[in-house]
Amino acid sequence: MPKLSTVITLVLFLLAGGVLAWLFWGPDDEQASSSRAGGGETRPVAVAVATVQQQDLVERRRFTGSIEGADRIVITPRVGGRVGEVFVNLGDRVEPGDPLLQLDTEEFEQDVTQAEAELEVAEASLAEAVASRNAAQRDLQRTRELRDQGIASRSELEAAETELALAQTRVALAESQIRQRRSALRTREIQLGYTRIDADPGSTTRWVAERLVDPGSVISANEPALALVTLQPVRAILAVTEADYSRISRGQEATVRTSSYPDALFEGTITRISPEFRPGSRQARIEVEVPNDDERLRPGMFVETAITLGQRSDTLAIPRDAIIQREAGPTLFSVDRSGERPEARRHMAVTGVRDGNWIELLEPELPEGTEVVVLGQHLLADGTPLRLTDPRSVPGADFAPDLSETEEP
Repeated sequence: MPKLSTVITLVLFLLAGGVLAWLFWGPDDEQASSSRAGGGETRPVAVAVATVQQQDLVERRRFTGSIEGADRIVITPRVGGRVGEVFVNLGDRVEPGDPLLQLDTEEFEQDVTQAEAELEVAEASLAEAVASRNAAQRDLQRTRELRDQGIASRSELEAAETELALAQTRVALAESQIRQRRSALRTREIQLGYTRIDADPGSTTRWVAERLVDPGSVISANEPALALVTLQPVRAILAVTEADYSRISRGQEATVRTSSYPDALFEGTITRISPEFRPGSRQARIEVEVPNDDERLRPGMFVETAITLGQRSDTLAIPRDAIIQREAGPTLFSVDRSGERPEARRHMAVTGVRDGNWIELLEPELPEGTEVVVLGQHLLADGTPLRLTDPRSVPGADFAPDLSETEEP
């Protein structure tokens, strides 16, 4: 008995699978034709239809992302020390040349004073070396005169020449020490200048995004103290999939919307496209530059960006629901009224731009006004008789033009 129930269950399962496959893929045209020829008259299939229309279509994709400033710079002192004063606060506007940060200068001023003193010592040593050299030159001159008179010996002449050479070496050494002390003084002066940080005079207006130090705190060299961002313009940072990547290029227009200003649309342009996809997400980064003269958009805002991928004017369009997927590919059924009753005609479809509920029809070339099946085509084959139903009477059917933007798949 258990074996019989198992067999019955298997048979029912196979029958149900066959019915589902027939409903999904639709009947084969040859089988349908032979069944009509060999059997009785085929019952009409109730379908809803719409007409091929000439429309202007705009295909858009929506991507989510966030706003970043056109640039972001981190202010770090080039020397360490105690923070004496911070001239800006979070959110302050910073113009070119404005003071930002001042470190305590006491130690650095002391270093400059010490370097100046060392330079003075080196200059005094040079003066002493020059005086010694001049004296050695006079001694050598007298020794040579005495040698000519036969009074001074040869060894005395050589000793005078050696003393002059040593004196000249001491002068050269003193001059090198002066250059060294001047360089050290210049280094100390530069380090003293590093204790004050001002905004770059050649930069643009920026805003303080972060303030990381307060007066009295000790900061190391190259440790972040402030962060400044530019708000004119800003960039919307998005991530696109491989399916849309090939349809995006620099210069394409985009529309940015944020929940902070739900009634405002911000126009932008794609300026940067990453050449690689992230291994984890398989998405590529793109940047949309958005003018922000009124400074309403701020870095970190969540935005929804619509990018125009295609646009057609006065093209043939059909409802998106008219296209079904079959084993041979995208399929479309039109209505043939040439006989006694309407019949279905199957076509392999090639589509283009999609705008909401409407899609561009590239192939087949159907005249405007041709009726196409938009509901019930899963039960159709080529030549199937039809019983037409007003689509407005079908619950959930809406084939009116929809100009809304298409969500990112």
